[in-house]
Amino acid sequence: MYQKGCAVASPSPISSSPQPLAGIRVADFSRVLAGPLCTMMLADYGAEVIKIESPAGDDTRAWIPPVDASGTGTYFASVNRNKKSVVADLSTERGLAYARTLIAECDVVVENFRPGVMAKFGLDYHTLSQDRPDLVYCSISGFGAGAGADMPGYDLLVQALGGLMSITGPSEGEPSKAGVALVDVLTGQNALAGILMALRVRDATGMGQEVQVNLLSSLIAALVNQGTATLATGKSPARLGNAHPSIAPYETFRTGSGTLAIAVGNDRQFAALTRVLGLEGLAAEARFLSNERRVASRTELRTVVETALLADTAARWQQKLLAAGVPAGKVNSVGEAFELAESLGLGPSIIVTDPATGRESRQLANPIRLSATGPEYRQVPPRLGEHQGTIFSSEPSTTTVKGQ
Repeated sequence: MYQKGCAVASPSPISSSPQPLAGIRVADFSRVLAGPLCTMMLADYGAEVIKIESPAGDDTRAWIPPVDASGTGTYFASVNRNKKSVVADLSTERGLAYARTLIAECDVVVENFRPGVMAKFGLDYHTLSQDRPDLVYCSISGFGAGAGADMPGYDLLVQALGGLMSITGPSEGEPSKAGVALVDVLTGQNALAGILMALRVRDATGMGQEVQVNLLSSLIAALVNQGTATLATGKSPARLGNAHPSIAPYETFRTGSGTLAIAVGNDRQFAALTRVLGLEGLAAEARFLSNERRVASRTELRTVVETALLADTAARWQQKLLAAGVPAGKVNSVGEAFELAESLGLGPSIIVTDPATGRESRQLANPIRLSATGPEYRQVPPRLGEHQGTIFSSEPSTTTVKGQ
């Protein structure tokens, strides 16, 4: 097992309590984002994750630039810390034998191949569970294992087909994707939750099960109020830019310098907003008297509010409005967001130092906080095949790694 590592500036307290997932071993066949994010979260809380890669490696190893100080692509680095990397060429009997050896010693298998691929290799849940009824097996796909099995599971495609792009972007502009692979992130979190629930059942019954998640279902479930409104009314919502379909003012506004987000959720906050802006009479006007009326008069309200905001900067309006109890904040860059989180004591980033090599990697901190047991950052994202031959004493001989 790993020793407690050399993370610098860890936001969580070091505890003598055992980590929640200590003793759990994961065979991780997943690539790119959703699966690797899930398994990294498991690893942060004590699971031993063995990343099983093809001879070419995870696709994201080649998604550069940017790279970190060690030359590792930051995309790959973002979701692969705390893992051991080995290579198994599943197209060969030798590679399959190696994979089976690894799985035999694991509690959990995670894979995101196209549905049917693992069955072709004899590594699917139905086959493995015959001898391992206690195995927890998580399959991640783009569009499920049925009629959508052959559809490519790329986040951009799912954002388009799943309706997210239709409600993202300016009302008069083109549909837009989110600025990160949001559907992959949501799916990875759903996979994490599913695995933990299955392990809980196994603790109680001794029986494992298959966890199935897919990108399209994860996105549709995440549409929450927009999806429910569509089901209730039969009408799909339109793009509103940064505005909210059911609340006003709840959007971004231009100021004298910078862009300001204002999120007024009730009449009290709206009255406070008008006082700060020097528009005291506005809250008493019939067209703005309630949230429903403000939504109906959104265009006029926006014009009045933005005209007043042009008198000062976004940063100064943020100070004034927050002091008055109005939810508001300037639109930060990613770098400014890190600065804010640091100033609030949230510890958004950590530096992981590999105890064996001294390599360092600046990483996003795990956002989950437990009061008794914090996450541990034991190892930097691994090089391809870095741990070949070191996992178990019974491992087959080293599989050839591309480029070695």
